[in-house]
This record gives sequence, structure tokens and C-alpha cells, in this order.
Amino acid sequence: MLPSIISSFSRSTRAQLHAGSARRFASSGALGLCLLIGGCAHLQAAASEQDKAHTTQQNVIFILTDDQRYDQLGFMNPEIQTPNIDKLASEGVHFKNAFVTTSLCSPSRASILTGQYMHNHGVVDNNSSAKASSRFFPEYLQQAGYQTAFVGKWHMGGTGGNSHYTDDPQPGFDYWLSFPGQGNYFPVKDATGKTNSFNINGKRVEQKAYITDELTDYSLNWLNEQQKASGANKKPFFLYLSHKAVHADFAPAPRHENIYANVDIALPDSMANTPENYVGKPMWVKNQRNSWHGVDFPYHSTLNVAEYKRQYYRAIAAVDDSIGRIMQYLEDNQLKHNTSVFLMGDNGFLFGEHGLIDKRNAYEESIRVPLLLWSPSMVKPSQSIEKTALGIDIAPTILDIAGAKSPSQFEGDSLLPLINSRFESISGKRAAQWRDSFLYEYYWEFNYPHTPTTFALRTDKYKLIQYHGVWDTEELYDIQNDPKEMNNLIEEPALLRTKVEMREKLFELLADNDGNHTVPYTEKYNSGAVLRNKVGAKAAEFPNKWLRGENAADRTQYFTPDRQLLERNEQEAKGQAKDQAKSSTN
Repeated sequence: MLPSIISSFSRSTRAQLHAGSARRFASSGALGLCLLIGGCAHLQAAASEQDKAHTTQQNVIFILTDDQRYDQLGFMNPEIQTPNIDKLASEGVHFKNAFVTTSLCSPSRASILTGQYMHNHGVVDNNSSAKASSRFFPEYLQQAGYQTAFVGKWHMGGTGGNSHYTDDPQPGFDYWLSFPGQGNYFPVKDATGKTNSFNINGKRVEQKAYITDELTDYSLNWLNEQQKASGANKKPFFLYLSHKAVHADFAPAPRHENIYANVDIALPDSMANTPENYVGKPMWVKNQRNSWHGVDFPYHSTLNVAEYKRQYYRAIAAVDDSIGRIMQYLEDNQLKHNTSVFLMGDNGFLFGEHGLIDKRNAYEESIRVPLLLWSPSMVKPSQSIEKTALGIDIAPTILDIAGAKSPSQFEGDSLLPLINSRFESISGKRAAQWRDSFLYEYYWEFNYPHTPTTFALRTDKYKLIQYHGVWDTEELYDIQNDPKEMNNLIEEPALLRTKVEMREKLFELLADNDGNHTVPYTEKYNSGAVLRNKVGAKAAEFPNKWLRGENAADRTQYFTPDRQLLERNEQEAKGQAKDQAKSSTN
């Protein structure tokens, strides 16, 4: 009954209800008075039983970093040191092939919270809000008896012009702390002298310190409050710590300003503007090189990509400190035995690969993220999982840990069946049934017009990338043999069947819950980042393979679907084989 009632409320109504539950939690004094005067033995017994039950339930902490790509971890990258993150991996599970299904802040975060692909949850860019019907997985945790908190970057909702990015309390969270948009690494004053602030349970509180440290302080304070609870108020807890770091413009904590000063920062070979690096690449990739998200004009500046990456490393250091503080808190408060900790990145990030910076595209450095699970009493240490994990798997996995069944709208699956643990999964596919492909989608943003609408299908072997609304080539890569995606196989005759079948599967996955295929967009309120460096790379030429003279023999070949071409070729091959067999017997 309760789920159907809550789902009928608007999101704002649900948020008000959850804010009310937080106030009731703070004012519960009846049980304490009863115990103080020595009566209410039945309540005391019930409280004791609830405390016992709590020790058997797993608390969960989900830590989300911003723009931390899959290989920016000390145990994978000798250029940086992340001892606390490394400890999570060595004592827990490392999902080696973790991906987001949209590499952009708001849509990726919405996919984590809703367990859905972007075309179903509706947060299609950094200006859009989730659909009114969307449900965030912490709402189900509340129904399962959890006390929940959100601390950090929300970054969903609001549009351009005079509107603001919302940081209003959202449904599913008993405690709420957030800030508008990207937030600030350090406190800043606006033109009126007013310092930027957090929204804490609906009240404005000024930011006072470096953002990563302060978010960690608030998180630990909230965990402390959970420890003080007793009796009916003693519940398993869920903390969603959503860091601003390491989003651009990277700003380290003062204590980390000079670390890595003597480290040689390596840049990728594909960053060079050479003909070899652009063979088979779409024209938009070469053109983006000289743009806001390209190495020739990064953020319309003279930014040095290597030094930019050094600042990125420095900003990660405070995140590692934060994780160390949380793990130490769990140790000091005897919470290790019944607490599971996740670490994940919301997007990857390019530092010069293919001449690009930032994210959005479907290349590996953009879509692969770190994903770790640490649960000392439940999970066998030092596990490395090869199977694909996605952002949409987080919601069903955490509900599975909580013993709550996933709702039907979730498009991800619990990761628990993939790992060696004491968890008893009540939902999710078995390892033998695990996915062999997934969808990636990104929709064009007018404010960053150099990255087109992008659809991709990635399997364990191949990746097919399509671009919608632009005159450009598709891409097909053999990921196993070409992990840096340098050899585009889209015109390889031997892979015609692979191309055809992956196109068909991609189209199938792009259908929304109503079976429709649509490309959403938001209001355009200025020209966007259209500038180019006048001494940077010139515009890309059309590929030679597309150039023809008058009356070319294949000038109308595009009328024939590749599926039909494939069937014709295979029929001809069968006929030739039959003729050869017949001639050999004669």
C-alpha cells in the first residue's frame, strides 16, 4: 500500500514528507522518558530487539566523485598516490570494467539514483530535472527501515537564463545538504559580499572551508548522530556522499598545493595533431580539437594540459583523505562489521586523448569510471571483477544489500551475484546470465555544440558509435585488440554482420518505456561555446573514401540497407561454395 501511495505524490510533496520525518526523528523523547522512570518494560524490550536487529543489517555509504576516470587510482597509476582508495580495493572488490551510460554530470547522477537509462529518467543534460514520476532508490531504503542522508553535489534541475540549479531537499533523504550547481572549492563572496552557502534541510548555511573537507565533516557529524540513536530510533543508515571534487576547474586543498611537483605527467600519443591519429576518425573529433573541449583551445584559454592534469591529481588527494577519515570513523566506532562502502566516479575524463579534453563522448576514457566495494565482514578481499558494471546497477545493488527487492522500472541489475561474499542476493541476474552489451547515450547541448548527439553499443569485444544529426562517419572498434580506439573498422567487409547486428541492437535499446525513439533538447538561450583559436587546427576535410567523380558506379548504394547487402553477400557466398563443391566432385 505504501509504495503506491508515495508514488502518487509529486516530488515536492514527497520531499516535504521526508523533511517532516527528519523533524520527528529529532524530537522523539517519549521512549527515553519511559526508560528514565523505569516503566514501559515492553518498550524497553522492543528497543533491545531493534538494536539486535540493527546489528544484522548492513549500513551503506555510497561515495561519488566527480570526473574521476577509471585509471586515476594509485594502484593503477604510478603518477599518483591514493593509499585509502587503494585500501578499499585491496580489502574489497574492484570492478575493473565499470561504466556510466551517459558521461555528463546530471544525467549520470540521475541514472545512479533511478536505476534507469537517460532516455527514461528524463535528465537529458545539465539543465533538466527528472520526470515527476521518477523514484530515487533511497526512497525504497526508507521504506525498508533505513535512515538516509545526502551530502554534497546534487546538480539536477534548473535551466538557463534567470533560473537556478536547485539544491532543494529531495525525496528519499531524511537529512539533506547540498548547494546550487557545481558549488565552489572554497568559500566565495558575490558582488553584494554574500558568501556562497549550503542548503541544510531547507536552511541556508555559509560554506566555511575547503569543500571536500567540509562535506566530510558534515558526513561524519551525521554518522555520529546515528550512533547516538537508540531504541525505535536506532536504524541502519545510508549515506550518499556526493563530492564536488574533482570537477574542473581543479583546485586542491592548501595542504596539497605543491604535491606532485616533480612528477613527469604523461600525455597520450593520440593527442598529437598528425594525419595518422585522425585516420578513420569522425570530422567532429578533429574539429573539436580546436574548441572549448579540445587541446588547441581548452576552455578558450592557453591552458597546459599536463599542468591541468597535475592539478587534477592534487584535488584527488583530499578525496583520498576524506575516504581515510570515513574508514577510520568506522573502525573507531566498531562499524566495520556491518557497513558497506562504495566508491564510484560519475564520469570519466579525457586529458588529450584524440586531441580532446573533458567528457561527453563515447571513448573509453570518457565512459569508464572507478567502482569499488568494501565490506570487510561480508566480502572476500582483493577481488577483481571482469564483468561489466554500470551506474544503473548501483540502485539495485544497494537495495539488494538492504534486503529490499528492486522495483520493475530499474534497468540495471544487482552486482552481488558477481562477487564472492556472504551477501544473499534476493534479486539480480546470476553471473552466468550477465549482460554482454550496454547502451551509451549523450544528447547534444547547445552550450557545448562541438560534441554531437552520440549513441553507442559496447560489448566485451566491440564498440559501435553513431552520431545523430551530423554528416559524419560511424565508428567501430575492436576493444580487445585496440583499447585506445585508433583503428576504425566501420568499413571492414569482414565485420559487416557485426555492424548490422550491433546497429539493430543499439536501436532496440534506445526505445523508451513507451517504445518510442526520440531525441530531446532544451531551450537555447545563447550561441554556446562556438569560438575557435585562429592559430589552432584547421577544419577537418571530408574523408577520401567519400569523395567521388561524376556518375560514380556506387553513387546510389545508400539506398540499399546493409542488412539486405549482408544477406545478398551471404547468399552469393553459399552459391559459390555450392558451385565449388559440385565442380570438385566432377
